[in-house]
Amino acid sequence: MEKRTILVTGGNRGIGLATVEGLSTDKNNLVLIGCRDLEAGKKEASRLGENVKAVHLDLSDREGMLGDIEVIRSEFGEPDVLINNAAVLNEGSIFEIDDDQFMQALQVNVLSVYDLIRAFAPSMMEKGYGRIVNISSGWGSFNEGLTGPFSYSFTKASLNAITKTVAQSLSGDVKINSMCPGWVRTRMGGDAAPRTPAEGAQTAIFLANLPAGAPNGSFFRDKSEIPW
Repeated sequence: MEKRTILVTGGNRGIGLATVEGLSTDKNNLVLIGCRDLEAGKKEASRLGENVKAVHLDLSDREGMLGDIEVIRSEFGEPDVLINNAAVLNEGSIFEIDDDQFMQALQVNVLSVYDLIRAFAPSMMEKGYGRIVNISSGWGSFNEGLTGPFSYSFTKASLNAITKTVAQSLSGDVKINSMCPGWVRTRMGGDAAPRTPAEGAQTAIFLANLPAGAPNGSFFRDKSEIPW
């Protein structure tokens, strides 16, 4: 496979870091750890090798993030693979969360993904190759009842809608897919979760490496398509 540049948001811990670790084993990949805490990202990058670099990317601050995108572009070029992993989970029903919590979830889980796709997908189509992986959740699935906390289910369902609709506008060998990693032992998932971050990352790595004839605009769990 030709050399690829891969950007993983929230890549300095949890599922994101496990995804970075899995993709970095292929030395043809330059893997960018997108993170708010640049020093934490640099620490992980130095551990993983020369083909892993940390870049500042704060999805909670739109104006700052747009500036970060330009820095990434100038230093590393246009990513061939974008993995939208970073997310926030605020507990509570629509009547229990406050406006700031909802707007934070909307910005990080949905609007930042919109901006990142708008920034990087055009160059993927121009080159004729690209992979976009949206880390969603069963809590964002209509088929599974949208049973999670309000802002999380709402925004993950919105992320799935982005996947489905953006797929219709892509051309060439450029694919976008959503995935559910399952319940994973991370800071978000908690210690009771049955899956390790590495297990949660397996489908993200699989989707980042999809061949040309694979699905576009689909929802996956455990490397298999599932209903929306």
